Amino acid sequence: MYESHGPREECGVVGIWAPGAAVSRMAYVGLHALQHRGQESAGIAVTDGSQLSLHKRLGLVSSVFDEETLIRLEGHDEAGRPPMGAIGHTRYSTTGSNTLPNVQPVYARSDIGELMLGHNGNLTNASWLRDELTEQGIEFGSASDTEVLARLIAHAPGRTWAQRVDHAFHRAIGAFTFTMLTETALVAARDPIGFRPLALGRLPGGGWAVASESAALDAMGARFVRDVAAGEVLTIDDDGVRSHTSTRATPEREKLCSFEFVYLARPDSVIDGRLLYEARLEMGRRLAREHPADADLVIAVPDSAIPAAIGYAEEAGLPYREGLIKSRYVGRTFIQPAQRSRDEAVRMKFNPLPELLSGKRVVVVDDSIVRGTTTGPIVQMLRRAGAAEIHVRIHSPQMRHPCYMGVDTGRREELIAATHSLEGIRAAIGADTLGYLSKEAMLEAIGGRTDARCSACFDGVYPTDVPLELDKLGLEGR
Repeated sequence: MYESHGPREECGVVGIWAPGAAVSRMAYVGLHALQHRGQESAGIAVTDGSQLSLHKRLGLVSSVFDEETLIRLEGHDEAGRPPMGAIGHTRYSTTGSNTLPNVQPVYARSDIGELMLGHNGNLTNASWLRDELTEQGIEFGSASDTEVLARLIAHAPGRTWAQRVDHAFHRAIGAFTFTMLTETALVAARDPIGFRPLALGRLPGGGWAVASESAALDAMGARFVRDVAAGEVLTIDDDGVRSHTSTRATPEREKLCSFEFVYLARPDSVIDGRLLYEARLEMGRRLAREHPADADLVIAVPDSAIPAAIGYAEEAGLPYREGLIKSRYVGRTFIQPAQRSRDEAVRMKFNPLPELLSGKRVVVVDDSIVRGTTTGPIVQMLRRAGAAEIHVRIHSPQMRHPCYMGVDTGRREELIAATHSLEGIRAAIGADTLGYLSKEAMLEAIGGRTDARCSACFDGVYPTDVPLELDKLGLEGR
């Protein structure tokens, strides 16, 4: 899904507790594995058991951190004591603009200690919570909902961090999976509805790691243990892992984002027991059954749609070919917030193969069409390369509704499926035919409990209260 077409995904978080290990370097490696979840900024916070230290900047992970920075983080105090734990964050701005004050992790002070917090998601009642905290005399230095969450936890009642996080669970609405670092512990938590994934892993030598996706655990050298449950708060320190489950969490409330399986997460990640590569293969197979096409070959819009295109080709009995070659040096276009930069990146991203496409009837598989501003140019590119027919197949349903849970889809009037009929979308993108996977087939391909998946961007059924309109810059200037 390489268009302004977005959704522009939210963030990635990692956390490590491994005294004696190179935790900041592990965090750096983990963030590299999660770079697809956000390309605007990155940060790492560490603790040596007595004080916190932080480095964060705008830019890609590789540009924010260099060898000198990592060495400084590994021995960050005057005594040169190595850190015991670390958290890391890579960001796309879903609340608050892309400026340094909004870069994470964010800092907060409380009567039981200091904290650094990195957040994946979106608080739909952030404005209300911020007003309430401001009335209590609490000052804010950024326009992000992450600072609202951090200060809500810092000023909550409770003798332990787990108690304070649980109190925040009863106040915050929306998606708020996060990692939090204090002077003496790593805290990892997933909101009571479980919108965003979080995985727990075991490090060689006895340490622990958490990450938004299991693929990041693999990169850090950790063995995947399990998913963090919806509403679960993990406190990890030298005594091991302690689990606390919020009273707000019930199996009936759980709604994991189905778009994680369609596109957002890496295909080599495992979420809720399902390898995403296999889920996407099955989406492609079901798409071929629901929307067959008289064609000569199947191609994908790389990279996210490749497994589904392979599944489509297998089911349809057609050859799968690489008809579009992607430049490996252009970032994910949907993550870049300026429309012009996204359009320029799309033009640089793909190169078709005329020798393969000329005179052929081509099935083009992609994961979604959101705004439609890139699918059309891709179709035109394929026609110029000589394709005789172009049949666009999408391995998710029509996206008609905005997401309020940490994925910046844009406003409803910007979504092409909300303003156009199926035939109108087909005409707008210039395809010969167009077919979307049904919601039922998508959920069946994902597996697990279909009632435990959020598909609000497709059907408009939100699992929690959402504002009539949510502006990601709504906290600016307050």
